[in-house]
Amino acid sequence: MAALRIQNLKKAFGGLPAINGVSLEVTPGERRLIIGPNGAGKTTLFNLVTGDLRSDSGEVLLFEEKITRLPTHRRVHRGLARTYQIITLFAQDTLEHNIALSLLGLSRLRWNAFGRFSNRLYEDSREILRLVGLEHLAGRSLSEVSYGEKRRVEIAMALAQKPKVLLLDEPLAGLSREERSSVKALIASIPRDMTVVMIEHDMDTALDMAERITVLHYGSVIVEGTRAEVVADPKTREVYLGH
Repeated sequence: MAALRIQNLKKAFGGLPAINGVSLEVTPGERRLIIGPNGAGKTTLFNLVTGDLRSDSGEVLLFEEKITRLPTHRRVHRGLARTYQIITLFAQDTLEHNIALSLLGLSRLRWNAFGRFSNRLYEDSREILRLVGLEHLAGRSLSEVSYGEKRRVEIAMALAQKPKVLLLDEPLAGLSREERSSVKALIASIPRDMTVVMIEHDMDTALDMAERITVLHYGSVIVEGTRAEVVADPKTREVYLGH
């Protein structure tokens, strides 16, 4: 059984193909990396998987259940969560409040009689922040923390949904070397009962983050395999080095 199966997925904008017949299969617990230069179609592919975009044709299956026609929120309830290339957080709220918002749709303890989040929701939020090493900043405004810490909060928000499949869209983008090391360690610590699919455009930065790698170029899969196989393939060198 595949955790995530994509079959001949296609999407065009203005008659030009952005995703051109992409097929791939990710096994349960796998760490899959999708790389490719800017404009390869990586984020568009994620948007099709999550339902942020509707495909022109093809299928998306989550643990062999077709989810291609489901709206985004129903895919989340089936066990799919993601982060975004551009951070989408509530800057004036505290870290724990951001996490509580992620938990809200999954919790029966939504609001108390005074229209406030329940204490249990905040307790759960702080526990999730502890998992990403940010519990000590729980009450701090998001605008007061570093960019790397914001990235970790976004991953925490996705983890709060307890997904079966987690999609990470360029989780290392814009990070310093020290922040990048911290976020990579966080990703490596995610339990193996969760399947992780990551997007990255910097091949050198990301190759050690996954067991299998898919190279996307102009909306098509051109190489797929282990790190050694992908690095050795002449098509990879052509895409990244121009020869």
